[in-house]
Amino acid sequence: MIDRTPLRAAAAGTLTAILAVLVLAADQFTKYLALENLPYQETVPVLGDFLQLYLTRNPGAAFSLGEEVTWIFTIILAFAAGLIVFLAAARVRSRRWAVVLGLLLGGILGNLTDRLVREPGFAVGHVIDFIYTPWMMPAIYNVADMFIVTMMIVVALLVLIGLQLDGTRDTRASRAEEADTESETPVATTDASPLRTDD
Repeated sequence: MIDRTPLRAAAAGTLTAILAVLVLAADQFTKYLALENLPYQETVPVLGDFLQLYLTRNPGAAFSLGEEVTWIFTIILAFAAGLIVFLAAARVRSRRWAVVLGLLLGGILGNLTDRLVREPGFAVGHVIDFIYTPWMMPAIYNVADMFIVTMMIVVALLVLIGLQLDGTRDTRASRAEEADTESETPVATTDASPLRTDD
């Protein structure tokens, strides 16, 4: 079963690219504002304990894990970005997948940009984090992280409902219907009687 009219390759790639650029721009702009206006590693309450701003630089992954191997995260981000670009250009024909992968790509590129251009150097740059929600998780994050996490959840949901990259749906019902159709297909048989000869 096909989910709406599939996109052409150029349209899917363009939609993915536009969304990625928008998320990348939003991420880098908010990081610029944070660097220009927030004190370093000092809590700035916005909505009490619900939302706080806390500017810091993260050399590792979530919860500052892997601080000594920053370059590995750079490679992972670059590989993930390259994979999404390939899928968007060669495989994606579904609008939903184009939107989700575009937003995910933008988040990945946001943090990858930090790894490549920020201090202390190329490929080992520290990611700028400044959003803190103590009630939700003991971690400080940024706009790129928000899109990465939420879109990965959506990717899992799309896989669970059986929506393929090309817009077709691979559901249990459709697979059962195909199996029934195959079972009802008549099979050609031969009912020839053995040749008898009279001596």
